[in-house]
Amino acid sequence: MSMLVSMAAFALASSITPGPVNLVALGAGARHGLGASLRYAAGATLGFVALFLLIGLGLHAALARWPMLTTATQWSGIAFLLYLALRLALDDGQLSADPDAPHVAGPSAAAGAAMQWLNPKAWLACVAAMGAYAADGDRAQVWQFAALYLVICFASIACWGYAGASLRHWLANARRMRLFNRAMALLLAGSALYLLDV
Repeated sequence: MSMLVSMAAFALASSITPGPVNLVALGAGARHGLGASLRYAAGATLGFVALFLLIGLGLHAALARWPMLTTATQWSGIAFLLYLALRLALDDGQLSADPDAPHVAGPSAAAGAAMQWLNPKAWLACVAAMGAYAADGDRAQVWQFAALYLVICFASIACWGYAGASLRHWLANARRMRLFNRAMALLLAGSALYLLDV
């Protein structure tokens, strides 16, 4: 039982702390509402669990054997996060009040899943979890941990989406939305640059 509690604490700490996926969920909630952020959270959760299982059931050994794979993945992810930060910083903050304007649905579940695969924080969390809890290759342990992550990761990302949705009315003003977008862009770029040092 203490192993499950320890795994759950690890999953919570790695899932709820600020990072690229959570910042996008916050922005999705603020710009598109809770439904859009929950759709994104579901995709991000499934993407993370798939990555976790892939690493836990075999890729971990390959990453240990060829560290250049980890480095290449990390740099690709950081470049993608910096690209997202730039796009967010340049957003004009306009929310369309025109009923004839095309509806923008927000980030999809597929975008959430892809975001995890490009997120260096997700890769680091998976590799660290395997090293700490399943270094001996115990497949049952990997599946247990994945099940914990399924629940904890979704709840954590959903909390960020809910926080964003709670700010939605206040952010209806274009100036405030621009400031919010720029703050999120700085945080996203900061989280990407922080991952250079990890």
